[in-house]
Amino acid sequence: MSNASVVNRRDFLKTSAAGGAALMIGFRLTPRTFGDQAKDQEEKTPNPFDAWVRITPDDRVTLVLGKSEMGQGVYTSLPMVLAEELCVDWKKVHVEQAPTNPKIYDLGTGGSGSIAGSWLPLRQAGAAAREMLIAAAAKRWEVGTETCKAKNGFVVHGHPERSFRFGELVVDASNLPIPNLNKVPLKNSDDFTIIGRDMHRLDTAAKSNGSAKFGIDSRVPGMLYAVIERCPVFEGKVASFDASKAKAVPGVRDVFEIKTSGRGASTTGGVAILADNSWAAIQGRKALAVKWEEGAAANESSEELNKQFLDKASTPGKNILRNDGDADAALSASARKLEAVYELPFAAHVCMEPMNCTVHIRPDSAEAWVPSQGPQWAQAVIAEAAKLPPEKVTVHTTLMGGGFGRRYQADFVMEAAQVAKISGKPVMVLWTREDDMQHDFYRPASYHKLQGALDSQGKLAAWKHFQTSTSIAAKWSQKGADDPGMGEFGTGATIPYATPNVRVEYTLAHSSAPRAWWRSVEHSSSGFVMESFVDELAHAAGQEALEFRLKLIGDSRKIPQFGEGRENYHPLDTARLKGVLQLAAEKAGWDKPLRKGQGRGIAGFYSFYSYVAAVAEVSAANSVFKVNRIVCAVDCGRAVNPNGVRAQVESAAIYALTATVKDAITVDRGRVMQANFNDYAMIRMNEAPPIEVYIVPSTEAPTGIGEPTVPVIAPAICNAIFKATGKRLRRLPIRNEDLA
Repeated sequence: MSNASVVNRRDFLKTSAAGGAALMIGFRLTPRTFGDQAKDQEEKTPNPFDAWVRITPDDRVTLVLGKSEMGQGVYTSLPMVLAEELCVDWKKVHVEQAPTNPKIYDLGTGGSGSIAGSWLPLRQAGAAAREMLIAAAAKRWEVGTETCKAKNGFVVHGHPERSFRFGELVVDASNLPIPNLNKVPLKNSDDFTIIGRDMHRLDTAAKSNGSAKFGIDSRVPGMLYAVIERCPVFEGKVASFDASKAKAVPGVRDVFEIKTSGRGASTTGGVAILADNSWAAIQGRKALAVKWEEGAAANESSEELNKQFLDKASTPGKNILRNDGDADAALSASARKLEAVYELPFAAHVCMEPMNCTVHIRPDSAEAWVPSQGPQWAQAVIAEAAKLPPEKVTVHTTLMGGGFGRRYQADFVMEAAQVAKISGKPVMVLWTREDDMQHDFYRPASYHKLQGALDSQGKLAAWKHFQTSTSIAAKWSQKGADDPGMGEFGTGATIPYATPNVRVEYTLAHSSAPRAWWRSVEHSSSGFVMESFVDELAHAAGQEALEFRLKLIGDSRKIPQFGEGRENYHPLDTARLKGVLQLAAEKAGWDKPLRKGQGRGIAGFYSFYSYVAAVAEVSAANSVFKVNRIVCAVDCGRAVNPNGVRAQVESAAIYALTATVKDAITVDRGRVMQANFNDYAMIRMNEAPPIEVYIVPSTEAPTGIGEPTVPVIAPAICNAIFKATGKRLRRLPIRNEDLA
């Protein structure tokens, strides 16, 4: 855990040379949105020192990976892409975490974009390495490159075959020019031998035997531990504190205040208790006496926020985000119209590994060990705290016990940097479960009013969606604008159901509660609302729920994403959406009868450029319900590692199930009322239903998979409960009184 463990450009070349020789292929994993990929891939120019594929004489192949592994499997799926084009022995592929150098690497891991964003660059890098190895072998044999081919870690030629191991060729190959990555020949997908196969995770053994190192496992000589006493009220501050009893706790070294920081880290400030070990620090915090300046947020509560929602929903939306045709006129003229209100609460991330960060600040440099989805962000805030240039800050990105968007924040990093700067020692700032629960960046609470009109043929004549919420954009915007734009709806404004009249309105609700990205972000609310409401429209039209959806989706077409700047993103392909709906229904036995008190519900949604449908089976009686089965169909383009895709879908389904049937984050007097798993429960193993996952075969480029299942679980369950009980559930989580 020293500076020597980080590979910089010069040290990399020295280390490679010391090993005998290495073939290094550079490629840039350019930061991009999915919609920008094609343009970026055409315009980018490769730099051999931007990133590396390394092949050593012992045939070991290493991918220096800029993406963070937080349980989603990129340490396996991304090397599979490289190994496929390289034609290497899969057993000899290894992964190293890239150094945190944002000038070279695309380090952010989120938005379900790791595979999609790396798909073409990794294929190009592997193909370039393959072609260089072939060229080196052909030169030795004095034959044309077209007569040679790469095969399972060898270059072979002739009949009978003669061959060279990749490791034998690296000296010669490393002296050849790097091919133009935009023109290098890629394998025909029919010839894939690794991509598309079920592969076991490369990190499973280390995580099973305990040798894998997570952030919380970081250890540095002379390291101290700290916990922070934060104001329980949003945006509250320290008024005064008495540290005498805390300092009397054995093992406590020091107690001091740390200040709040701005939008870059958005910390709350508080009092740090520095100790020899985490137990002493926690006990010292219990003995600390603090007086707080609670501020205006002490008047906030969930009840007050709900009143604010109702007030804002009583008038037209302040921001008209979409207005096709005349939805209001169509609603007024329709004899069959429907209105429904849906509510979603704040939700916590509850990563299994609590927030933690270890930082050592020296006079001229700093070093950190961080379980982060955005290590470049961590680097920047440490540099700010240490008053150092970012390039003087070495960040080791560790494994992490879940991310879900929470570890894209840098508040816990800034706290560690502040404590390390004051103490002059390497320090781990460790959060307890209560810290995590009560000082999270929550999924926004939101309130939706949906109105729909049906014509005489039962077609959708109008769709109107009003939303008010505690916006993420308003929290993080430099301007703090009242207009967060289309980001609060996402693909919820790109409606797959054909109608001539669409109106989408938004009004910001004000809250001091911290908000940020939560697995699937705005799609978790849009999916619940839209797929619940279309089910209600089907019932109002007297039509079967699946057939009604398919009829409204209509003929196969591609719908451009609605919203400024989204026009060039992947359009919504209605054929693919219909495909997952039909597949999920087929596999679930949609038309098979169920016993009284049981029901099936369906939902389909498009997010992160992937299509997911879910069918839930439930049983309900006497205000009690049980989810018996969930069937998911996914179209995420080509599945690099189908085993990993299934794991991600199951994970997202369980995550969404918890948010659907368990607890909410509630606020009183500016404080979060939940603190641990006793009052913010997770789905337990005995509560988890069987989850079946079916992957649509596809030759399309891969798209997101970590998040797209989340939006369909809640509506599928609520629609199933309606079938079983006749009760419409329009707020989450599901409460027993809603079933009464």
